[in-house]
Amino acid sequence: MTRNIFVLLIVMLITFASGCVSPNVKLFSDATDPLQEFTLEGEGREKILLIPVKGVISDYGRKGMLRTEPSMVQDIVSQLRLAEKDSQVKAIILTIDSPGGSVTASDLLYHEILAYKERTGAKVTAVMMNIAASGGYYMALPADLIMAHPTSVTGSIGVVFLRPRVYGLMDKIGVAVSVNTSGENKDMGSPFREATETEVAIFQDLTDRLGTRFIDLVGKHRRIDPERLAEIASARIYLAQEAMEQGLVDEIGYLSDAVDRTRRLAALPEKSRLVVYRREEYPDDNIYNTNALSSRGRLHLVDLGFPDLTMLSQPGFYYLWPAGIDFE
Repeated sequence: MTRNIFVLLIVMLITFASGCVSPNVKLFSDATDPLQEFTLEGEGREKILLIPVKGVISDYGRKGMLRTEPSMVQDIVSQLRLAEKDSQVKAIILTIDSPGGSVTASDLLYHEILAYKERTGAKVTAVMMNIAASGGYYMALPADLIMAHPTSVTGSIGVVFLRPRVYGLMDKIGVAVSVNTSGENKDMGSPFREATETEVAIFQDLTDRLGTRFIDLVGKHRRIDPERLAEIASARIYLAQEAMEQGLVDEIGYLSDAVDRTRRLAALPEKSRLVVYRREEYPDDNIYNTNALSSRGRLHLVDLGFPDLTMLSQPGFYYLWPAGIDFE
């Protein structure tokens, strides 16, 4: 089977390269196709929209061999915008399976979810799946209900500043970089030299302030007392039961329980519909299909893109639990 796929891939690439296929003809659905609504269950007029959130949170597009797909932020905001135009969408369920991501991308999703709630009055439920840590928890803060799967891992409430270092390797191979700057801190964070004590202190101050922003929002949305917040600020991770005891989670249950709870939360009838937005139809579709959009997470012969973690090779601040990254 693997050999057949490889042969077919080669044929496809040769065909495209030779211009035998019109650029206007698409053999596979991609991110340029419009989102369509599909019903997973129910038959009423009122709707609950299910939005899967899976992977590292980023506002970088995902690069494939022949095209770049929208970022996670763009994907989710597109679905929120579409839901906002449909007055029958009364609630949203976010199924979060993410170790977090960049500070800005996490904050963008937090802002967009909060703004969606304020504009529409719709209810929002956040459901933690395998991991909803750091930025994955940050984006869930506006939710009216946060529910964790019994085996979910959450927490890591804090920020990490990641930056590459290559100066040790450069010393070994005899390579150096000459730099002229207009100010003493202009090249701070450079991977080509060791940081000074002053620069380390500046980076720590920025990291602490971004961490404080996260903790303050947790206190605001979850109404957690300062003493408990101080413990949460250690940025440790928790299993579902511990997270509920800390006030980070409202309930523990399964995804089907979250659907039922959301119906009650939004005062919807039992037959209200559970819908998803996708770019293509899936056979035997159900609530456990984590492919938020058609091309994400599926093997297409014209796009063998691997998980795009180039974001993490860039210096930056992250609401991220590094151990939760899936490199497969």
